[in-house]
Amino acid sequence: MRLLLQQRPLAGESPKYVQLILQQDLLGGWQLLRESGQTGGKATLRRELFLDQKQALEAFEKARDAQIKRGFQVMFAQGASGHGG
Repeated sequence: MRLLLQQRPLAGESPKYVQLILQQDLLGGWQLLRESGQTGGKATLRRELFLDQKQALEAFEKARDAQIKRGFQVMFAQGASGHGG
C-alpha cells in the first residue's frame, strides 16, 4: 500500500510531501516507511516494524490521518486503503 500526500506550497517554495508505504517483509512482518521532505530537496526516511498486519495498517491509517489534518492532500494512492485505494 502506498500513499503520496502533498501540501500546497507557499509562494516561491517547493511543495512539501509525505510518502507512506506499507509492505510485508521477507520474514512475514510488516514495515511502514515514512518519507518526507520538500520536492527537489532533502528527504527523511523513517521505518517502523510490526509483527502483524492489523497493527501496521492501524499505524498507516493514523499517519495518513495526521498528515491530512496538517493540510496535506492525497495525490496518489496504490493498494487497498480506506480512502479510495
